[in-house]
Formats: sequence, C-alpha cells, structure tokens
Amino acid sequence: MPTPHQPPASVRRAIRKLGADIHDARRRRRLPMAVVAERAFTSRSTLQRVEAGDTSVSLGIYASVLHALGLLEGLSNAAGIGNEPVGQALASAALPKHAHLKRSDGSSHDD
Repeated sequence: MPTPHQPPASVRRAIRKLGADIHDARRRRRLPMAVVAERAFTSRSTLQRVEAGDTSVSLGIYASVLHALGLLEGLSNAAGIGNEPVGQALASAALPKHAHLKRSDGSSHDD
C-alpha cells in the first residue's frame, strides 16, 4: 500500500488553480461534464475531482481532461526551457567563453 502523500501548500494551490481553470475552460466551451468526462475516458465523478483540484487524481487524468478540452499543449510545455529561467541561466553558464576553430593539418591548402 502506498504511503499517504500530502503535497506542500504551494502544490495544492497550483492544482486547485489548474482545476478551477479546467472548470472555467469547460464552461466557456459550454460543454457538459458528461461530454468532457467521456472524451477524457474518465467518469463524471473523477472530472468533478479534477475541477476541484484534487491532488490524489493522477496526472494522466488531468492530461486526458486537458486533451479533451484542446489544452494539452500547455501541459507539454510546462517544464520546457522556454518556461524555465533557471534552466536557461544554467545552460548559458555552461556555454564556452570562446569558440575555437579546429586547425587543419596544412596538407591541402586551396589559395
């Protein structure tokens, strides 16, 4: 049996916001819960838990619901380097300070 997991408050807030945003997106599209749940291959009760920001619902279910709403690309880009200033800074710091060209052995010069 897995150990119960209580995520930090910041994680719970982020998931609650995601759930509220999913709820709003579904309503803007005027889609009933039953239709989105069917498209996401989940139950209406699980969709209710997603929209409530339940942290015990799997990421796969959240992703399926986002897909059903046409919003999956946002999730797939969440940790991309374009959205990650720390990773960008670390990658930039790892770049060489100077570029060096390899020298040829001098045997074939075309002047």
